[in-house]
Amino acid sequence: QVQLVESGGGLVQPGGSLRLSCAASGSISSIRAMAWYRQAPGKTRELVAAIPAGGSTNYADSVKGRFTFSRDNAQNTVYLQMNSLKPEDTAVYYCNADIYITDGGLGNYWGRGTQVTVSS
Repeated sequence: QVQLVESGGGLVQPGGSLRLSCAASGSISSIRAMAWYRQAPGKTRELVAAIPAGGSTNYADSVKGRFTFSRDNAQNTVYLQMNSLKPEDTAVYYCNADIYITDGGLGNYWGRGTQVTVSS
């Protein structure tokens, strides 16, 4: 059993900042890749940023230069630092991960999401 738990969402004014966290727990052997997605009302879920296995961080064009994705391997936690937030960043933000569990299997897991609202 693996769980991903996001935190750090909330209401912020345009131009403000938030830091999201996603902690993975459970029967984890290792984490292969992690990513942040978001879904705004009436829109499809979209990739925000990803750290693939052995690769460099990728960002959606809409967040480049404003968001920073970091990873703490020792804590099985990733962070999304979001600066210069815009109303169009309003969405539910989800954590996603490819995780090897202790029985050797590889699975893809999602958190339940955290709401980010950017509004004055």
